[in-house]
Amino acid sequence: MISPRLAIAATVLTVAIAVPSVVVAAEASSASTVHTSSVNKVTPKSTTYKNCTEIHKHWSGGIAKKGVTTNTTHSKGKTYHRALKGTVKHDTALYNANKKSDADKDGIACEKS
Repeated sequence: MISPRLAIAATVLTVAIAVPSVVVAAEASSASTVHTSSVNKVTPKSTTYKNCTEIHKHWSGGIAKKGVTTNTTHSKGKTYHRALKGTVKHDTALYNANKKSDADKDGIACEKS
């Protein structure tokens, strides 16, 4: 017959050995889940609008590249930086899809001046 202390020690040892294998199996399954979900990730397609009227229906201030904070204008040989007006959507992918609407090539399509 096994002593009670030896039985407890054997149980603790068995649990200690079994737990890491469960943790490793859980990490492996979660890693494969993360991998497959990132592979199956679908990027949304940027919308291309016909003209500025269509853009202004959604964003009154136009569409700007990320990081553009001012409207750059040129007049009589001087450059002016003005605050953006209206609701401006800052999205580089959306701007690139509608780049044709940026007449002055300042990084903001259909801005209000």
